Amino acid sequence: MFTKNKFSKLTSREVDIMNILWASEKPLIASEIADSRPDLTVNTVQAVLRKLLKYQLIEVADIVYSGTVLSRSYRPTITSEEFALHEVTSDYLAFQKTLSKPLLVSALLDTEKDPVKTRETIDELQKMLDEYKKNLG
Repeated sequence: MFTKNKFSKLTSREVDIMNILWASEKPLIASEIADSRPDLTVNTVQAVLRKLLKYQLIEVADIVYSGTVLSRSYRPTITSEEFALHEVTSDYLAFQKTLSKPLLVSALLDTEKDPVKTRETIDELQKMLDEYKKNLG
């Protein structure tokens, strides 16, 4: 589970940059990130990268040549799954006085339209719950 420093909610632009980094199989430099979307400029990307570095969501992977210029390449320090879990957990904690865990799980199960997948999810949850009970003693 992700245990890095807490970070505030990311802006949509920060999430956009993270999604580009998550989708890449290799670390990217700022200009490669900017080139991946027509609505991004290198200046915007560099500003966002500084914030993501501060949040410790990315790291400098290497110093590489971009043409004749040395550039930093970046990679995420958190997976998209870890980030999503952090976001959902943070949102749950904000509403925990009015939203119970069973109600949340029930609502999530209700989003699945395929009964076979629902059964598989319930079986997986049951195994997890059994393991939690066992570890509680």
